[in-house]
Formats: sequence, C-alpha cells, structure tokens
Amino acid sequence: MRLVFAGTPAVAVPTLRALAAQHEIAAVVTRPDAPLGRRRVLTPSPVAAAAEQLGLRVIKTARLDDEATAQIAALDAELGVIVAYGGIVREPLLSTPEKGWINLHFSLLPRWRGAAPVQRALIGGDAELGVAVFQLVPALDAGDVFAMRSVAVPDDATADVALDLLAEDGASLTADVVAGIAAGTAQAHPQEGEPTLAPKLTLDDGAIDWSAPLDEVYARYRGVTPEPGAHTTLAGARLKILGAAPAPVDAPHLDPGLLHGTKTAVFVGTGTTPLAVTRVQPAGKGAMDAADWWRGMRDAGTVRLGS
Repeated sequence: MRLVFAGTPAVAVPTLRALAAQHEIAAVVTRPDAPLGRRRVLTPSPVAAAAEQLGLRVIKTARLDDEATAQIAALDAELGVIVAYGGIVREPLLSTPEKGWINLHFSLLPRWRGAAPVQRALIGGDAELGVAVFQLVPALDAGDVFAMRSVAVPDDATADVALDLLAEDGASLTADVVAGIAAGTAQAHPQEGEPTLAPKLTLDDGAIDWSAPLDEVYARYRGVTPEPGAHTTLAGARLKILGAAPAPVDAPHLDPGLLHGTKTAVFVGTGTTPLAVTRVQPAGKGAMDAADWWRGMRDAGTVRLGS
C-alpha cells in the first residue's frame, strides 16, 4: 500500500520503520528542524533523521496548511498514518488520501484523549496502559477504533520509559491494522465508555504536593518525568526531583515535606509513608545525587520542602 506518514518525536520512529519494511512510503511529514542544546543547533526531528536513513522523501512543515495539503495530495497516497506529529489534520487534508488517516494513540481509548495520554495515565494511577489505532476524524481522538492492546509497563516506569515500551507495541499494532486495511479485512468500531481528556502538561503539573499520600506523590513524579519535570521548593527556590522511589519499610516516619538524610539516601515525608529521593537539581546548579546534596545541607537544621 502507498502511504504518507506524519510524525515527529522518537516514539513515532518504530512505527515508521515497521511500515517502511512492508509498504511504499510516498513521503514522511514532520515538523521543521528545531534548535537543541546550549548552542541551539538546528537539529532534524527523530522522524526526519530516521526517514533520511531509510532514503525516504521528507516534507518539513510546522503546520498542515494549504501548502502542505497540496504537497501531500500530489503524492497520491492511499492511506495516511500519523503518530505524534504535533499538529492537527483538518479537512480537506483529512480526506486527501483515498482511505483517510489512521492514528496511533498511546492510551486505551476513549480514556485519555489528547496530547499527554501516558503522562496523565501515570499521574492518575491507572493500573493499565495501552495503545489504540483509530480512524482520524475532526473531533479530538474520537474516531472508530481498529485495534487496541494493553501493554505491560513496570510499576516504576517514568513517562519516557513507558512511552518507549508503548511505541514498540504500537508499531506492531499499527502495522497489523495497515495490513488489514490493505487486504480489505480491517474493521473499525465506535469507542465505548466515558471519555477522559489528557491536555498537554504545564510546569505547574510537576509541582509536588507533599501532603498527598505517597502513591499519589510517586504517581505524579512518574507522570511528569522527564517533562515538564517534578519539582518542589526549598526556601522559596525551585528544587527539581530527578530520581525517586517509595522508601523502604524501615524508613523513618516524617511529616509532609520534612527531610531526613543519611549517608546514602534522602527521605521526604508525604501524607502517608516517605518518598526516597535519589537525584536532585537545585536552582542554579547541575544535577547531583541527593545524598551528596544533603551533605551540603547538613548544617541547615530542620529542612522542609514546599516552603
């Protein structure tokens, strides 16, 4: 089948590679090169880099506007596949490929429609994560679903780790759906259940409320790591939490936000049992082991986060 593929971040690359191995990719649509690093060097998106390695034509555009629509229409593709492109497909582009567009989404629809499904699922403490391939329609992530699959994700996985696992499973699921569409055997069904929304995370979503129970604190840390990042305050300055885990059962009881450090660990009190913080980044400094940071704080007396 002749496809046009749209995607930008690394989580879209496994699907591009899987489809390129089985179908003709007329072109790959991705967002323009972006400035990265301290020197702000213009760098191709992960999807652009993968497409170039595969010898595929690349269309770089920040918006799927009239110009992009004309370029895609000229490809005469039978089906469009989109994975985390970072822009909205509207008419007439939505109907430009003969069979429209399908989308790989990183949730079990209709739960977590929107830009940050994995992050919101982790923050919400969902016991089950998964992927869905659905027919793209004008309404947000509301199209009929061709296939869904639950994916096993470790209990300590942060959002980036979970996304990597979902991307691999999603790639094979998408390839199966495209093969079914090509063969004329694929069937899509309306979504069932009450939708929930997963808007893009903001910096405020990373703020830790130490009065919450440990499971909620740890769930938020997992969901916002690495972006926008978990953070708290100490004496009015932001402190980033880069590594954390539930404290062992023999950890001391601490009031919410109160710190207790040892030579090897730093514990922070929550509304229930403590969180073990393993890596931090104080304001204006580089990332460091929490125990090293604590040794520099040992003469400060009682230390409480969130103040």
